Amino acid sequence: MTEQEYAVRADAMKGKLYGMALLYLGSASLAVDAVDEAVYKGLRACEKLREEQFFGTWLTRILINVCNAELRRHRREVSVAEPPEAAHAGVEALAMRDAVGRPHSAINEVVILRTFLGLTPRETARAQDIPQGPAATRQSQAARI
Repeated sequence: MTEQEYAVRADAMKGKLYGMALLYLGSASLAVDAVDEAVYKGLRACEKLREEQFFGTWLTRILINVCNAELRRHRREVSVAEPPEAAHAGVEALAMRDAVGRPHSAINEVVILRTFLGLTPRETARAQDIPQGPAATRQSQAARI
């Protein structure tokens, strides 16, 4: 895939990518930055794409990785900024806070890919680099939440 072909196809997907990043990150400015970074990373790696028919799934996966990296970075910033009294909390309180604050990212990812991007079950599994069965299981788990 040439850089010009990449630019045309990536530009056509920016709206969907922005919507997905906004759902992941919850901030418009962070979503714009994530889309820009994902498009840039995709441009740098576009010659590595083996099957052009999976371009959308491939670029979506890059965006998911960028969003997850941003969420990890943000989580580190928040944990450093916590007040010292949080360090004295009991083990049970810390475990509960961690469980409540941590979303089911694999399940959330399936919901976003299937519901908001309209990917098929096969495309969803491919975007997550998992077999189709676990993707279907995560979809049914998400329906129960």
